[in-house]
Amino acid sequence: MSVLPFDKRPGAIWYDGEMVPWEDAKLHVLSHGLHYASCVFEGERAYGGGIFKLTEHTERLHRSAEIMGFTIPWSVEEIDAACNQVLASQGFQDAYVRPVAWRGSEMMGVSAQLNSIHLAIAVWEWPSYFDPNQRLKGIRLDMAEYRRPDPQTAPCFAKAAGLYMICTLSKHRAESRGYADAMMLDWRGRVAEATGANVFFVKEGVIHTPVPDCFLDGITRKTVIGLAEKRGFAVNERVIMPEELESFEQCFITGTAAEVTPVSEIGQYNFEVGDITRILMEDYMAAVQPSAKPERAMPQEVQMAAGISAA
Repeated sequence: MSVLPFDKRPGAIWYDGEMVPWEDAKLHVLSHGLHYASCVFEGERAYGGGIFKLTEHTERLHRSAEIMGFTIPWSVEEIDAACNQVLASQGFQDAYVRPVAWRGSEMMGVSAQLNSIHLAIAVWEWPSYFDPNQRLKGIRLDMAEYRRPDPQTAPCFAKAAGLYMICTLSKHRAESRGYADAMMLDWRGRVAEATGANVFFVKEGVIHTPVPDCFLDGITRKTVIGLAEKRGFAVNERVIMPEELESFEQCFITGTAAEVTPVSEIGQYNFEVGDITRILMEDYMAAVQPSAKPERAMPQEVQMAAGISAA
C-alpha cells in the first residue's frame, strides 16, 4: 500500500463531472463545507472490480444531502456510472470508494442558500480497517466519552461530515489508551454504535443489536441481518443498556470499512470469537465477492444453541 499522503497520490479523481489529476482535485479554503460542515459522503468497497451495493450507497448520499438541505446536481445513475469510471481509471480490483458532496464558496456565513454544490469521487487501495492479526482475535473497544446526539439536536440520519467530529475524538482517545476503537452510548445512556460501525451481540444463540433511532442504519448492518436471518438466527433489534454487556457471549461490529469484525473486549467486559461471529464473517465475505462461494454447513452445536432445526 502507498505511504503517500492522500493529496499526493497518483491517478485521477472525478470532480464535478470531469476526471482531473489527483493533485489538482482541490477546493477553496473558504468553502462552506469546510467551515460549517455542510458536507455529506459515502464509504463504499470494491471487490474484484465491482462496487458492493453501489446504488444503495448512492441513494443514501442523495438522502443525506436532502436532510442537509441541498440537492446534488447529478442523478443516482450518473453517480453510479462515475464511481465505476473512477474505479476502472485507477485500475484497482479491491478498493475503497469515497463520493463526497459539499457546499461551495459563493457565500461565507451560516447561511449559504446561493452556494453551488460540488461532488467528487476518489478511489484508493485500502486493506483491512483494523490490524489483520488483531482482527482475527477480536479487537478491543474503549468506552467513548462522547455520546450520539438526540435526533432533535442534530441531523443524525445523514451521513454528514459534522457528525463524525465526536467519532474522531473518541477514536483518538481510545487509540491513545491502547484500544482499536470505542463504543458510543446515545444521549439516553443506551448502547449505540462504534465510532464508524454498528454493533451486534450474541447471547444463547440469539443476535441482539441496538435500534438505530439516533444513528445510521448501516448498509452493512442490514446486509448482515439478512445473512443471519437466512441462516435461521433470530435477530433482536432492541434497546440495549451498558450493564447488559456482562451477559453477552460474543460481540462484533459491522461497516463498509470494518466489514464484520469480532470484538474481544469493551472496557471491562470480555467476549469470545464464537461460531456465530465466524459464520457471519465468512458469509459476508462470500456475499461481497463477485464469485461467491457456497455457504459452509453450520455446525450442529451452533444450530442447537440457536434453536435452528437441522432439517
